[in-house]
Amino acid sequence: MSAPGSLTIRPAAPADTALIFALVCELADYENLQSEVDATPEEIAAALFAGTPRVFCDIAEWDGEPAGFALWFVNFSSFRGRHGLYLEDLYVRPGLRGRGIGTALMQGLARRCLDQGLARFEWAVLDWNAPSIAFYRSIGATVMNDWKICRLSGPALQTFGRERMSP
Repeated sequence: MSAPGSLTIRPAAPADTALIFALVCELADYENLQSEVDATPEEIAAALFAGTPRVFCDIAEWDGEPAGFALWFVNFSSFRGRHGLYLEDLYVRPGLRGRGIGTALMQGLARRCLDQGLARFEWAVLDWNAPSIAFYRSIGATVMNDWKICRLSGPALQTFGRERMSP
């Protein structure tokens, strides 16, 4: 059982840019994906705090100190005919895990879905991340083993996007 503390979850503000970038880098370290991070703090700020942002971030604080974050955006389900919420990143600093911070971040997003009439709340998890998979199952999530994420990026995206397709 963890020591009692004070948890606050709030929307990110422009002053949080360096923190958000640091948390993204910590998450990449945890997932052994450091080489995948080519974002800059300036790009993160431009995406989150543009005039009409298309990505959003919630910051969790434990006793006033940064504890973690959830980065998310609105997606769409043609099958449901409604928008949904896609969680891109969820991260709680290792020393603060087990205090309900991740659960609180997830519940806040689930409430947002309910309040806004969104059809789904979805995210991906690495297949080796057993603690996260167990956590997601414990909150009632279905791990969709029959779906695979597909991605075009880097040179493959450049090549395919510039190819001339014949009719």
